[in-house]
Amino acid sequence: MVRLLAASSLLLSLPLPAADDPFAKWEKEVAAVEKANGTAAPGGVVFSGSSSVRLWNLKKSFPDEKYVNAGFGGSKIADCTHFAARLVTVHQPATIVFYAGDNDIGGGARPEQVRDDFAAYVAAVHKELPKCRILFVSVKPSPKRWERFETQQQANALVKEFCAKDERLGFVDVVKPMLGPDGKPMEDLFVKDGLHLTPKGYELWTATVNKAMGK
Repeated sequence: MVRLLAASSLLLSLPLPAADDPFAKWEKEVAAVEKANGTAAPGGVVFSGSSSVRLWNLKKSFPDEKYVNAGFGGSKIADCTHFAARLVTVHQPATIVFYAGDNDIGGGARPEQVRDDFAAYVAAVHKELPKCRILFVSVKPSPKRWERFETQQQANALVKEFCAKDERLGFVDVVKPMLGPDGKPMEDLFVKDGLHLTPKGYELWTATVNKAMGK
């Protein structure tokens, strides 16, 4: 009995296996992003977020710049926060262009949770880089998640309100330019999955982000 109790105590004291780490599933992709980006010069621009960032060809969209793409597909805001030190602040950027929240809402997150998780991301970044400007690209409307549009808009409104309270933050609205005359997402902005962007979609985003950055 004593041996059994000792063995049980030992098991309880051991660290949890990686399988119980909700962020462990991203390790391979995050490591690949780290390797691909190396270390950029301080004072630049890092794009952070989910697959809409990962699939963005920054060299094509911003040929005169050396922007860093730190996106990883399928990620939610909390995932971006967890890996911010490894993928974002390590480059000491002056500006971060952030797109996440789409997958959060797609997974059932409430608007308040999106705002609060973004606030946590901001806090994590500003702890390391107090002067860093962070631009939140609004959660986009899409054919695949059109039934979530009202929730997306509520989340966008809360994040916009949050950003207005801090001069280091900015809200980039891509919703209005992505809607057609019928008030629904323009289909030519999306690939077949109805979620990710076509080159035309990225052209629209590039122009909108450039304007937000004063270019």
